[in-house]
Amino acid sequence: MRPHEKLDVWNKAIDFVIAVYKATESFPKDERFDLTSQIRRAAVSVPANIAEGAARQYPKEFMQFLSNAQGSASELETELLIAHRLGYLQEDVYLEMRATLDSIGRMIVGLSQHLKRKEVERNK
Repeated sequence: MRPHEKLDVWNKAIDFVIAVYKATESFPKDERFDLTSQIRRAAVSVPANIAEGAARQYPKEFMQFLSNAQGSASELETELLIAHRLGYLQEDVYLEMRATLDSIGRMIVGLSQHLKRKEVERNK
């Protein structure tokens, strides 16, 4: 088992990617290479950065990848809002996705804080 597979945040982010793919299936065909693609890439980037960071040797390196994952989550939040305002995502789906993304973001922050403490202890 790889280190990232043990992380609840990574597993939740993977599940969220699946939900994003399902939610974007109904987007207009002319959005396939535009907003749909952007949303999917940002969603995939969250667990991908968590996985890449978890494979790093030092907590400080992992924290940088978690920062990247947080950035992708913010990008995704913006893109989901745009999709909602364009009428591609119904209100209930959008709100549920936003809540899940907020939860993932809080988990990333918590893991970052844990790693920061670990880095401080390592440098003592």
